[in-house]
Amino acid sequence: MTTTQSNTDDIRQAVQEHYGQRARRVIELTDVTPAVDGCGAEDCGRGNCGADDCGYESEATACCGPADTERAMTLYNEAQLQGLPVEAMAASAGCGNPTALADLRPGETVLDLGSGGGIDCFIAAEQVGESGRVFGLDMTPDMLALANANRDRMGVTNVEFIEGHLEDIPLPDGSVNVVISNCVICLSPDKDAVFREAYRVLSPGGRLHVSDMLALSEDGPRLTDADSWAACIGGAEYRGTYLARMTAAGFTDIETIDESLRLDEDDVPLNVASVKVSARKPA
Repeated sequence: MTTTQSNTDDIRQAVQEHYGQRARRVIELTDVTPAVDGCGAEDCGRGNCGADDCGYESEATACCGPADTERAMTLYNEAQLQGLPVEAMAASAGCGNPTALADLRPGETVLDLGSGGGIDCFIAAEQVGESGRVFGLDMTPDMLALANANRDRMGVTNVEFIEGHLEDIPLPDGSVNVVISNCVICLSPDKDAVFREAYRVLSPGGRLHVSDMLALSEDGPRLTDADSWAACIGGAEYRGTYLARMTAAGFTDIETIDESLRLDEDDVPLNVASVKVSARKPA
């Protein structure tokens, strides 16, 4: 898809509607889901109590919150998920676990591009500790509302969620040590701007760690309409092109690891895969 300004606006609208609906669904299911005696927080989303015990509707899968926690449970280990609101897990739409790559250290400042319900921010906050700080950037008001509710529910004090676009990050130059992102850069119709902005806000020697969808050939994905962009398929760019954009932005030490092929509902390959990418801003 050639991204004219009209295309860009259509893509942004489709993405915002898609993830806004996801956030609202999580909130609505939470509001209508009955509490269950004897079901503690440690059981939530882990299949430790059955549907018969929970009194849930068929689309819910965990005894203490909304459905759709399965994705998070396959990407994160149990220790990382421990204590997180089930709403944060249910809102997760990532394709990887960037915090597993980032080697976050106490006292660091982290920026999560496209923070959604906040799952990666909360994991990062635990790793950087009280002396560190985490910013979550998202353009979807419903996701920001959900993320803030999750933060307040947890009592976390070192995470701040801010509204804005990846292509125009509302933070000062050199203000963060690490930028992470989980299956979000592929949603942007202007990836050059995203990488330039990520580079700008990183301090010298800062690190970039992302999980993203990349196309496996120059032909790109089979589907490229706006709705496919919102589903992390249409905007998946060829690996060589994607990495070249990072180099052009100034990043060095670029590495890619781990691929997971994405299939459609009929198990037909979509010519895209989940790839982990790490890079550095020169000191």
